[in-house]
Amino acid sequence: MNALVKYQVDPVVRTKLNFKLEEVPRFWFGGDPFRTRLFDALSLTFPDGERYFIESVRLFRDKITDPDLQQRVADFIRQEAQHGIAHDKMNQVMKDQGMPVDQFITFLHKIFKFELTQRSPQYNIAMTAAAEHLTALMADTFYSKKETLAEAHPYVRALLAWHSIEEMEHRDVAFDVMKQVGEVPENLRKFTLAFTTFMMINFTLYRANVMLRHDGFSRIERLKMAAKGLPWFFGQKGIFSAMKTEYMDWFKKDFHPSQHPIIRQYQVWVDTMAETNDPIQAGEAFWQAGL
Repeated sequence: MNALVKYQVDPVVRTKLNFKLEEVPRFWFGGDPFRTRLFDALSLTFPDGERYFIESVRLFRDKITDPDLQQRVADFIRQEAQHGIAHDKMNQVMKDQGMPVDQFITFLHKIFKFELTQRSPQYNIAMTAAAEHLTALMADTFYSKKETLAEAHPYVRALLAWHSIEEMEHRDVAFDVMKQVGEVPENLRKFTLAFTTFMMINFTLYRANVMLRHDGFSRIERLKMAAKGLPWFFGQKGIFSAMKTEYMDWFKKDFHPSQHPIIRQYQVWVDTMAETNDPIQAGEAFWQAGL
């Protein structure tokens, strides 16, 4: 990896975006309950996760003297706040479907409160930087190829596209805070990616299983769904397996998120949004521009 290569775009704060999530069908991923609920389970983490990221970065805000990083941190915080608002709406859709959203959120509150009050600032900023690396890779993985989200409902696909765009824009902010003022040991930095990946996968699978149970599927039905659906995510040619090389780059001593190219069709979303002021049209153009 060439540490001198740098791919970076500045964060842009976009507000009041309407994705019409109330119009999305129950099983919005091609009628597939398992894939739908796995993505839903991932989305459930975002509102509280984004707020946790904001608080983790704020722990170091007074130490930042670089004006450029100060501005990027301010934009990062505003972008993450908007992500929380948008995914709160998606969570409300799930709640209206009878999902135990409050139960999940209460648990997340406890987890993130514990992390912020009982763990060191260094631990929290490293966890945030690692999570941002992971979500940026997911953003690229979801949209690089059209086939990945071909069966997803356009409105949810548009929500995830906007989120992906902004992950590209601020993927290195927490990392730069960690490196410039965080004083995070290398062993801790490397550990946090492995740990946050393990936690994300386990909590996502658990929540998806609970939601499928609330959908009325029996244990046997859920086991069959998992046997069929998990390879799509984690199999040899699964969507998450496809990002293993970029994922492992994190463990290199000279790693920086900007060494990874911005998703190829980034400008398509930006230009379409500027022309239409419609995040759904921008999301559709972004997805259509995939390979």
